[in-house]
Amino acid sequence: MAETVQQYIARIRTCLGDHDPLAVLSETPTRLRSLLYRLPDSRLRTRPAPERWSVLEITAHLSDVEIVIGHRVRTILGSPDGVPIQAFDQDTWQQAFGYNNFEPAPTLDAFAAARENNLRLYRSLDEAGWNKFGMHAERGKETVRTVIQMNAGHDLNHLRQIEGILGK
Repeated sequence: MAETVQQYIARIRTCLGDHDPLAVLSETPTRLRSLLYRLPDSRLRTRPAPERWSVLEITAHLSDVEIVIGHRVRTILGSPDGVPIQAFDQDTWQQAFGYNNFEPAPTLDAFAAARENNLRLYRSLDEAGWNKFGMHAERGKETVRTVIQMNAGHDLNHLRQIEGILGK
């Protein structure tokens, strides 16, 4: 049975718990590199089950999500409150873009660069910026704060998935 939007939000918020979102976001590129360091290519590309993503597919997904989140936050900050925020289908992107054919090093580099760029923006925000909001097509009202918290929980969710795949 597919997870509802409310179940997804609850799961991702549980992953974040009391962690500082900016600290999580700052640490993820290093944690991801350490998990993938010297992993054989076959291990990166092997799916743990036919319907589950490989470590490389998860990594490529994180990289694309970072671009999406950066765009969402910039859209919210540069627009009147309530601007529509488009959702996307991660499985469609995974298939359309062939994540398992990506090269690991450039994918990690792209993720780390986008993340650092986004963190620079987040750290510059005042309280008014943190409280600006858009209307997500599936989740409804989301402040910049909520978008960033969800992204940090999303990171932790996928890092745990990778650790599970690798048996760490």
